Amino acid sequence: MAIELEMVLRLLLAAALGAIIGYQRERAAKPAGLRTHILICIGATLFTVASLYGFGAVADPARVAAGIVAGIGFIGAGAIIRREGGIVEGLTTAATIWAVAAIGLAAGAGLYIAAAVTTAVVSIVLFLPHPIR
Repeated sequence: MAIELEMVLRLLLAAALGAIIGYQRERAAKPAGLRTHILICIGATLFTVASLYGFGAVADPARVAAGIVAGIGFIGAGAIIRREGGIVEGLTTAATIWAVAAIGLAAGAGLYIAAAVTTAVVSIVLFLPHPIR
């Protein structure tokens, strides 16, 4: 029962951390907002938890993590758009999707401090004003 409670706490932590980053993206009116970031974060967490506890010695958790990293790249790539005139948009959204998946992976692995610190750093970067050109 204690393991199940810890799994639930990991999922709830991931949802909260994903929401922090997703909230900023939602406020900035970006295509991947609050719900998308929460879903990516808890999805990565559940994959990690399932690989750690669900398959025993049959599955290698490192391979599952590698699959998350590779798979999330396809979602992030879909957020990048090249406009006329060579303007590229969506790089920050793609980067936050990638970072949120990593945060979820860390939360699922029980690396709570690393997940929280990463969320704080990503949030600070996102809330900073754009650089002067």
